[in-house]
Amino acid sequence: MTQVNMLEAKTDLSKLVRLLETGQEEMILIARNGTPVVEMKLAQKKPVPKRIGVAKGKLHIPEDFDKWDDEIAEAFEVGS
Repeated sequence: MTQVNMLEAKTDLSKLVRLLETGQEEMILIARNGTPVVEMKLAQKKPVPKRIGVAKGKLHIPEDFDKWDDEIAEAFEVGS
């Protein structure tokens, strides 16, 4: 655990956050006039569910999937 004064915390905030992120520090105390007033800890990260590719390999598209494209386009007078 590291203790820093308020001015140092304001000046070196990025450095202090990096210490927490890398696991070099578990908690950082920020003190005013030598008295600890804030405990800074790494927030718990919520796992982000994997969304892209979740159906990979589960969907089969038949070879003749687009066999009616021309007929549908003609019905809507799209194309020639």
